Amino acid sequence: MLQTILEYFLHLDVHLAELTLAYGPWIYLILFLIIFCETGLIFMPFLPGDSLLFAVGALASIPSSGIDVMTVWCLLVFAAVLGDNVNYQVGQAVGPKIFTRPKSLLFNPKHLVSTQRFYVDYGARAVIFARFMPIFRTFAPFVAGVARMPLKKYILFSCLGSLLWMSSFIGAGFFFGNIPKIKSNFHYVIVAVILVSFLPLLIAAIRKPSQSPS
Repeated sequence: MLQTILEYFLHLDVHLAELTLAYGPWIYLILFLIIFCETGLIFMPFLPGDSLLFAVGALASIPSSGIDVMTVWCLLVFAAVLGDNVNYQVGQAVGPKIFTRPKSLLFNPKHLVSTQRFYVDYGARAVIFARFMPIFRTFAPFVAGVARMPLKKYILFSCLGSLLWMSSFIGAGFFFGNIPKIKSNFHYVIVAVILVSFLPLLIAAIRKPSQSPS
């Protein structure tokens, strides 16, 4: 299973092209569901985000691919905003109870605590910043709901963050994904995108002051 997951992540361009050929226009629904689930379901932070968007942009730049860049951009912005707001509503409704649940295979309360600290440090900007941080972008909407962030304010930052996220990664894939050197080394590019996505988390972990024993 691990080998299959790794194969999928490293060759997103190949598998995405195969799915597009196999399912035609239904690929839009598949992509919509992936982005919606990654942002809207708190137990789905492991789904591909940034790397998938880059691959989508690269594939959309090929005229014969069957993917229209503006259509997929609009659709995935909507998926991200909708997922965010579903997650926010769930956080408002059941958040306090979730914080007391024991750790499980699919759910680790420590992620919520880390996201809550990030939210406290950066306030409303965390909604935008979290868009570019794997795991955090799944938990930030939930924590915003738990914290009772004003809905209108949350929707504003959610829309802005979604627009920036989609434009950055789909745009990067569209304009640079099919440059010959990049295309021939696409698996390295995907690894680089994943590493860059986790870089803020690594920096935060390094800068986190060690707690002195009481």
